[in-house]
Amino acid sequence: MSPWSSTNSGDRSPKLGPQSISLTWTLLSISIALLLGQAVIGFVVGRNGLADLGLAIATALLVASAVLNARATGILVERRHSEAESFGRLLQALSRSVSPNAVIEAIVNELGSATRADHVAVVQMQPGGTVLDVSFVSMAPGSQASNTVMPIRQLEPVETRRLRTGPRLASDPTVRVGASGRAEDAPEDVAARGKSLAWEAKGERRDPPGRPRSRSRRTESDPAINGSADNARDMADQIAYWLRDAYGLRNTLAAPLIDGEAIVGAIVLSRRTSEPWTDSSVRLLNSAAGETTAALKRVYSHQAAEVAARTDQLTHLPNRRYFDEYCTLIASRRRASDRVAILAVDVDHFKRLNDMYGHQTGDEVLRAIGNAIQTSVREEDVPARYGGEEFMVLLRNPNHGVAMEIGERIRTTVRELELIEAGVTDRVTVSIGVASGLAADEPIAEIVERADRALYAAKRTGRDRVIEAWPSDV
Repeated sequence: MSPWSSTNSGDRSPKLGPQSISLTWTLLSISIALLLGQAVIGFVVGRNGLADLGLAIATALLVASAVLNARATGILVERRHSEAESFGRLLQALSRSVSPNAVIEAIVNELGSATRADHVAVVQMQPGGTVLDVSFVSMAPGSQASNTVMPIRQLEPVETRRLRTGPRLASDPTVRVGASGRAEDAPEDVAARGKSLAWEAKGERRDPPGRPRSRSRRTESDPAINGSADNARDMADQIAYWLRDAYGLRNTLAAPLIDGEAIVGAIVLSRRTSEPWTDSSVRLLNSAAGETTAALKRVYSHQAAEVAARTDQLTHLPNRRYFDEYCTLIASRRRASDRVAILAVDVDHFKRLNDMYGHQTGDEVLRAIGNAIQTSVREEDVPARYGGEEFMVLLRNPNHGVAMEIGERIRTTVRELELIEAGVTDRVTVSIGVASGLAADEPIAEIVERADRALYAAKRTGRDRVIEAWPSDV
């Protein structure tokens, strides 16, 4: 079963048992029948007048109305209670979520079951992102989540999109390429936008023909809605329209994700049927949207803090903590066929450079060397600033000679650095020690130690060179 699917049928409305319902209505029917029967018989035999008969009928209707009202009130109270329980479960699940995927899973499972939605989509802009990430989930058992992206311009206010003066992208589904070769609006969309603007000028909120409005509505319990909130709902609707086109949705309900004053996405529910969304579903979705934004912000902040704790702030390479943790992880998963090599890199005469040019210039040099190392290694390799002027590189599955080749590449790249703008006129060089793992069960710490010994050998023999540790050096 997919982690996104829910085993709940989705209908949390209170239901009386069939036997209880039958017994309740049977007793009520008998009571009313006896009351009316007694009044009618009395009227027929002449013991009761017309007033008595009317009083009996009125009493029966009053009893029936009271029972029906009590039952309806009980159902309403139970539904509100069920809504509160759903929101409580949602808050509890979000509080335990430590990753964006866990947040989305909590939203999907609870909203899908509580609102009887067939699909749940969570659209969000990650910190520093350039597109909107879409997680689209079917509530059918065993269904897999669909992940895609949508243009970030869906978060632009409607007025901004309509009045944008710059050229529009030809990839825009509402744009076609004209005879001039430039992207332009399709005629039907120009007409639709014109009608929409005309409606809005009259103070009406309508949709262009053929584009039914997504139901991102509010209830009387919602706070006062101002212009920015209207704009947020319009953006949620725009996202819902995009999802309608992309996934063929019919009946949608949308709520925006708002971080401060910024719209960062939306949650969209959909049904295959035209059954209207209840006020309870609207309230739950709006409340969930607010809590989702807070939860995503929390986990992204936590992730950013984790990344910062494992990143060297000067060179933006992984730091020693990350490197050691990664080596531990690799060691626990190494197979007999896996190969590992370590490069130990140290800047030559760095203390003298610091004394001559100052620590700020020294930082510029370290930053340039870190970038040179990053651009010289392969994508699967892990470079790190190990401390001070020393760097380490873990090479994964290097073929014979690759470790020495990458070491020479790093040495040459550093030697050719132009640091005149930083105020350094002397040539900066590095010494590099190389050690390859002798067996899959050799501790990586021992490989690092051999690479260090090779590094010191490079220092002793003149610096600005790469020396490899051989098995005889162990």
